[in-house]
Amino acid sequence: MTVFILFQTDIHRTRASRVFFGVFTSEAKAIDYSKENGLYTCDAEVEIFECEIDKFGEV
Repeated sequence: MTVFILFQTDIHRTRASRVFFGVFTSEAKAIDYSKENGLYTCDAEVEIFECEIDKFGEV
């Protein structure tokens, strides 16, 4: 099973500026949530990462 993790970052997409906003079952739900809550702005970017759960490995 895969999940989608929603972050908001600065326009340069640095890891230090990431703010976690939630875990969703589909990418469409993550996009809808970010639009409803105004995460898309002129000085911020939205990043959505797809992750497989119950999987072991080095990151």
